[in-house]
Amino acid sequence: MWDSFYLYINDEVMSTVSYYTADGLKKLREELDQLKSIERPKASQAIAEARDKGDLSENAEYDAAKEAQGLLEMKIAKMEELVANARLIDESQLDVSKALVLSTVKIKNQTNGMEMKYTLVAESEADLKTGKISVTSPIGKGLLGKKVGEIAEIKVPNGTLKFEILEITRE
Repeated sequence: MWDSFYLYINDEVMSTVSYYTADGLKKLREELDQLKSIERPKASQAIAEARDKGDLSENAEYDAAKEAQGLLEMKIAKMEELVANARLIDESQLDVSKALVLSTVKIKNQTNGMEMKYTLVAESEADLKTGKISVTSPIGKGLLGKKVGEIAEIKVPNGTLKFEILEITRE
């Protein structure tokens, strides 16, 4: 829900807006800077070195360097589009009564009684090791919009999981 919104005109996706926390947007910009200022010159250098080795028609090293440069340029273009369409989430405007992006949700598995705590984030910021799950994941989608005391029924490949919402906070 919060991760991406699409504007459709004549059934074509015209632009995608992605929402980020300040940290997430900073990391995205840092990665783009790394690609442009360090990786791009390395790719150009690799092409120049391969070109110096002689006949380009039979130079596999040159072909590989050109292909790697093309892939790098595609990645840079995609990241530039992400940054251009990125929107910073204003945490002060978020409703604290229900689970939304940037909510930290404490849940209890109704089957085994196990309690877990997750922070709902944009897909690009998800990191299960730190307890950050994407709002586009099955659990993330199932928790969105729920309030304390409600039961979230989440369909997973093994069946349906039921989680009770114990607590919603902003951290």
